[in-house]
Amino acid sequence: MRTPKLWKDYELIDCSDGERLERWGDVILIRPDPQVIWKTEKSHPLWKKAHARYVRSNSGGGRWEVYKKMPSEWNVSYRDLLFHVKTMGFKHTGLFPEQACNWDMMDEIIKKSDNALKVLNLFAYTGAATIACLKAGADVTHVDASKGMVLWAKENAVLSGVADKNVRWLVDDCIKFVKREIRRGNKYDVIIMDPPSYGRGPGGEVWRLEDEVYEFVELCSQLLHEGSKAVFINSYTTGLSASVMDYILSSVVKSKFGGEVSGEEIGLVCSGSGLVLPCGATSVWRNNNG
Repeated sequence: MRTPKLWKDYELIDCSDGERLERWGDVILIRPDPQVIWKTEKSHPLWKKAHARYVRSNSGGGRWEVYKKMPSEWNVSYRDLLFHVKTMGFKHTGLFPEQACNWDMMDEIIKKSDNALKVLNLFAYTGAATIACLKAGADVTHVDASKGMVLWAKENAVLSGVADKNVRWLVDDCIKFVKREIRRGNKYDVIIMDPPSYGRGPGGEVWRLEDEVYEFVELCSQLLHEGSKAVFINSYTTGLSASVMDYILSSVVKSKFGGEVSGEEIGLVCSGSGLVLPCGATSVWRNNNG
């Protein structure tokens, strides 16, 4: 399992009985996590000193219970990257800290290249991967169906000092965008996709990852060329393991361009126990020359 090594502003302190105890900068949050099915003793004192806890409702959704004065929004850094976070609906903060191990891999791939790489970031959310790629020197096309998330990503670009870099910010349905790029004959060196398990596009289009991912990878493969460097697919969907995504990338991308495919769970080390909390999976195709 791959885990990020360089976090200072984020810490998974403990996890038990369906919840995570986390530090985001100076703010302590308790958030639900369905992976945490064990019920070890919640002995760490910060369980009782958290700033806020997200509590699920029996009727669906939930709310934040705030126990101590805390900022409505604040910033956290990873390496030379700076991100805006806040307590959002449905337990989120606008950042997935386990993805930092992928930002590091993207950084390494981009900096290895003699030329500025063209990166396509699909379902790009608040832009953490976009910011990491821009910081490493790539040209990035950032696509997300939510106008609010794209605006947030732009804020992160300003915070990290890359707003003036070569980046396109697009509010669009990712499938429709990829189809248009194919018709235009555009190609990319790196493709990143972080598709939701379920979602709706700006026109009400329904997305179910299990139903769409194979055909979507086939579409995206048409945006690659012989010199392309990498494809990243992230999954938080039960049943879509790293091995499943490896099979898809191998049959669609590796069969056409060669290279190697590797997939692993990604996770976060719990500082209290030293154990690793699994947080999804990433499969990566890399060109043999990449």
